[in-house]
Amino acid sequence: MNSKPHKRFPWLWHWLALFVIVAFAFAPIGSVTLCAAIANAYGCKLDEGSVHPCIINGHDYGELLYSLGVMGWFMLVTIPGGLVAFVSWLIFLILHRVARRKHMSAGIPPPIPAPPATA
Repeated sequence: MNSKPHKRFPWLWHWLALFVIVAFAFAPIGSVTLCAAIANAYGCKLDEGSVHPCIINGHDYGELLYSLGVMGWFMLVTIPGGLVAFVSWLIFLILHRVARRKHMSAGIPPPIPAPPATA
């Protein structure tokens, strides 16, 4: 009988990877939402056709707001890329769980990484 307790499944790293994937995929939506909120709050005109002046506290932020708004087009790349990354993450998670379950049912503890070599 093995008296050593088994380490728990590393859910934290899997959830962290999922968070990074979702943040990457939806970042352009956040950019457009922030841009629209600022423009609406200060009564500025905003469109994708050209830069319009937007004076906030004496400074013109029209070009910055225009850039933030146009960054929404990155969704054409980040949403499909996020979908591919999510499917890859899900496959890796399933394979990791299955391999770990096989090791646990066979009574083999998870592998311990080798210590770094010293010269």
